[in-house]
Amino acid sequence: QVQLVESGGASVQAGGSLRLSCAASGYSYCMGWFRQAPGKEREGVATRRAGDTTVYADSVKGRFTISKDNAENTLYLQMNDLKPEDTAMYYCAANNYQGAYMVLDRRSYPYWGQGTQVTVSS
Repeated sequence: QVQLVESGGASVQAGGSLRLSCAASGYSYCMGWFRQAPGKEREGVATRRAGDTTVYADSVKGRFTISKDNAENTLYLQMNDLKPEDTAMYYCAANNYQGAYMVLDRRSYPYWGQGTQVTVSS
């Protein structure tokens, strides 16, 4: 069982930056960030596998960076040049799957945090 606790969400203006954190308990092979805007499905933002392999959604490439502090077992999402369309509840997710699967597909993750709200105003 993996428990995840997100923090760092806030309200910022367009062009600003935020760093989200996800404190994890227990081992996980792959961790990721997902987001869900009102009326929309939850979508993958960025994921990181053990060994530091990362995958990003096209919409955030070049603006967001996912990283992990293994000593603290904490996942981060550095978000720069934020846009109003980045407004959403952001969730941390984790799994222990080492095979081939869609890492940006929410169905690949059994463990989820409670979410942290990011609001970007224009």
